[in-house]
Amino acid sequence: MEAERRVGVAVDFSDCSKKALKWAIDNVARKGDHLILINIQPEGYYEGGEMQLWEATGSPFVPLSEFSDSNAMKKYGVKPDAETLDIVNTAAAQKEFLALMKIYWGDAREKLCEAVDDIPLSCLVIGNRGLGKIKRAIMGSVSNHVVNNAHCPVTVVKDHHE
Repeated sequence: MEAERRVGVAVDFSDCSKKALKWAIDNVARKGDHLILINIQPEGYYEGGEMQLWEATGSPFVPLSEFSDSNAMKKYGVKPDAETLDIVNTAAAQKEFLALMKIYWGDAREKLCEAVDDIPLSCLVIGNRGLGKIKRAIMGSVSNHVVNNAHCPVTVVKDHHE
C-alpha cells in the first residue's frame, strides 16, 4: 500500500502562486493525496491567546470548507481570493484529494522550510516572481532559499509575466 502523500503549495494569492497551484494540481496531485496550501503571514503583535500560540507553531490544519468561508478565515487574518478558492474547490472535487490550509507567521523563507518538516511534506511547489538579479540580491529569493534548504523535493514554477 502506498503511503499518504502530502503535496504542499506555497500560496500568497498572487498570480505566480495561483500559477504554482494550477501546476501542482495538473502535474502532481492525485486521488487520495492531501493538498496542503501553505500561507505565510508577516509577523505581528497578536493579543489573542490562539494567535500567540499559532505564531510559534502555525495554525491548525484548516479544512477546505473553512478556508472557503471568509468569516471563518478572519480569525487567522487571511483573506483567500475567489479565484484561488475556485481552483481548489473544483480540483478537489474532480481529482478527489483532500485540500487543507496551514498558516504560519514570520519570514517566508524560514517558515516554508519549517513547514516541510513539521507537516511533513512529500514535496513542495512554490511560485517564483521572477525578480531581477539586483532585487533578488537585496531582498533575497524565497524560492532559492527553499530549494537549497528544504528537506523534500521542491518545484519552482516560474512566472513569465515580465
